[in-house]
Amino acid sequence: MALLPILRFPDPRLRTIAKPVEAVDDALRALIDDMFETMYHEPGIGLAATQIDRHIRLIVMDVSDDKTNKRVLINPEIVASQGVQNCKEGCLSVPTVFAEVKRAETVTVRALDRDGQSYEYTVGGLEAVCIQHEMDHLDGKVFVDYLTPLKREMAMKKLAKYARAEQD
Repeated sequence: MALLPILRFPDPRLRTIAKPVEAVDDALRALIDDMFETMYHEPGIGLAATQIDRHIRLIVMDVSDDKTNKRVLINPEIVASQGVQNCKEGCLSVPTVFAEVKRAETVTVRALDRDGQSYEYTVGGLEAVCIQHEMDHLDGKVFVDYLTPLKREMAMKKLAKYARAEQD
């Protein structure tokens, strides 16, 4: 397994719309394992392939505290949603920035698992937020897109400061 570099906002590659995965094979499973390792190392609860400059419809996530709820979503689609919740979100591609974002309270998602088997499940709370956040990445969106222009400008300044500190 290997740690993968994560694209940082405002990298234009984060705006790339991901293409469907065509084959679930050993190479894809190796990428899934690398994505989990990278996500846990950062540490995060979700990672979309777009964030590691792979523009395929693939998400890994684990919202558990003890790393026991791994989810692999290949070619995910939200087939139903309901309710509204506000949640403070962060992003591995937008380090140090957190903001309230309005999301559906529950979602039903259909996807393939790491073996290419189709499954569907309904989830709420943090896991629902995570799915919506990561699916935005697959569609070329970043959570700061939901912010007001003023809050987005403040986020950009914070990111610039973070980038300078990383270089020092």
